[in-house]
Amino acid sequence: MKDHFDVIVVGGGHAGCEAALVSSRMGANTVLITLSKESIARMSCNPSVGGIAKSHLVFEIDALGGEMARNTDFTGIQFKTLNTRKGPAVQANRAQCDKDLYAARMQAVIDGAANLTVIEDKVTDIHIVNGKVDGVQTVKGGKIFTKAVILTTGTFLKGQIHIGKKAVSGGRLHEEAADELGQTLLRLGFRMGRLKTGTPARLDRNSLDYDQMKIQPGEEPAAFFSWSAARERSLFHVEQSQSESDVGPLFHVEQSNNALRPWQPGIDQLPCYLTHTTKITHDIIRANLEKSALYGGSITGTGVRYCPSVEDKVVKFPDRDRHHVFIEPEGRNTDLVYPNGISNSLPEDVQLELIHSIPGLKNAKVLQWAYAIEYDFSEPTQLFHTLESKLVQNLYFAGQINATTGYEEAAAQGLMAGINAVNKLCGKAPFILGRNDAYIGVMIDDLVIKGTNEPYRMFTSRAERRLLLRQDNARFRLLSFAKEIGVASPEFIRQTETLSIQIEREIIRLKSEHEGPHTLAQLLCRSGVHYEDLVKRNPDLSAEAKREVEIRIKYEGYIDQEERHAAKARDLEDNLIPTWLDYSKIKTLKHEAKEKFARVQPKNLGQAARIPGITPADITILVLMMRRGAAGQT
Repeated sequence: MKDHFDVIVVGGGHAGCEAALVSSRMGANTVLITLSKESIARMSCNPSVGGIAKSHLVFEIDALGGEMARNTDFTGIQFKTLNTRKGPAVQANRAQCDKDLYAARMQAVIDGAANLTVIEDKVTDIHIVNGKVDGVQTVKGGKIFTKAVILTTGTFLKGQIHIGKKAVSGGRLHEEAADELGQTLLRLGFRMGRLKTGTPARLDRNSLDYDQMKIQPGEEPAAFFSWSAARERSLFHVEQSQSESDVGPLFHVEQSNNALRPWQPGIDQLPCYLTHTTKITHDIIRANLEKSALYGGSITGTGVRYCPSVEDKVVKFPDRDRHHVFIEPEGRNTDLVYPNGISNSLPEDVQLELIHSIPGLKNAKVLQWAYAIEYDFSEPTQLFHTLESKLVQNLYFAGQINATTGYEEAAAQGLMAGINAVNKLCGKAPFILGRNDAYIGVMIDDLVIKGTNEPYRMFTSRAERRLLLRQDNARFRLLSFAKEIGVASPEFIRQTETLSIQIEREIIRLKSEHEGPHTLAQLLCRSGVHYEDLVKRNPDLSAEAKREVEIRIKYEGYIDQEERHAAKARDLEDNLIPTWLDYSKIKTLKHEAKEKFARVQPKNLGQAARIPGITPADITILVLMMRRGAAGQT
């Protein structure tokens, strides 16, 4: 077995997959070390991707050449667009995936990747030489040498699974925890914390009474995340329209054995169903709270505020007599369904009682019990914006180890860590997305500058310039970055450039061409008027181009205002803090401010101003010190 690699990725979750793929695609000799090849890209919780703000991350991953969007679209079993009654800034895609095939397809992509090796082993230690990563220690293979390590350990660091009063060590159900690696990080001086997440029971779909629930069909046509799936659909429809009169439809779900393309994306969607908890459900939970791991004292870690357990919902919202429960299939060829909304850490007998109290679930058969899991994380303020550790050179962290929650947040971090690891090895500049560039930039800046004391979830409200960071324009606003990285499809780059030109030309035409006394742009700005309503519309424009033209014209005033604010923010980001500035010697700074500046090590005034607890007065003092040109003067 080879024992020298450019980049080692530890962990095969969603962060690890993106990190390993982008590293290898950028030409680095990469190894992905995982406990089991079969667990790569496993969807441990709900097999869904997207949702409010999370979808923006997936679109950005796709625009930069990552894999999550493609993998979702090609294994999706239901697609929806959320917030359709609201503006484009907060609209979001969500897809339910086939759990088994999502993992199988990603594994096939990884198996076929050049420069990428997968090793089944357990990493127990990190070797450091002169403050820089030198390799990792594994159980089976001994020491493996490397120039960079990316830790994507998910919930495995000292993971402990809770079901009622029972607690067992584990990174996921039936998978061992990474206790030794957790101890290694403590020994290296990392500040660690404890978090908690959980998952509901899995039910047998054949034991449910769907007549007691409300059906939730998918959206037609399917709302895709990736350019690849959208492109394939357009080509498929052209081919089908040319031949279906003679031979019928060209493709059905059961006709493909290709792991990379199990079926034509978006077809034969499966329905979800909506039911709800009842007063009886809540009474059962209240009567058994002391048996819950969360409320019985067994769990000390902080849980996910925005995806609470059902115990949390009942306790924190006592005035609510019911909560939604979405019954979501886990795949085409499995009996498992996911009851979204009743995650808990109660004993099995209580779980069964509360499940049976829910309409449609009276006779539900449980195939896997709900559980909570506690795990260690590393405080993300110990990282640079590249996701490289401040304590050890060439050691990168990505995913839940940075206190985030969700597949999408993890994948985005993995992508960025992989890019930056390779860039540093090649002597290239760090690849950093700003808060005005991408939701990825917002997330990483939040983690590195502000930190978090609870699992971090992406929201559109976290972005100051969310009208500029829509999911629909991700490919356009990130085009220059995608070209810089060099892993996105050349055809995708060419098509995006062409489409961008078409959009700009159409906007100019609409602003200059009249219909009566008004320009076409003025007509389009009217309430209820859409591009297709224009008599002088361009029939040759694609649906994507038409949508982009309409958004840019209707929201032009707001977009211009956002761009002016973004320009002002960039001025602060461009104002770099000199390395000679010694915060401890600035007598006019409060002790608290000195500590925070020294811990976070902001690179510019914009980052400094976003540190929690830092005041405008503190920034003014920094500016004065920088202007004087010497540290420690008053």
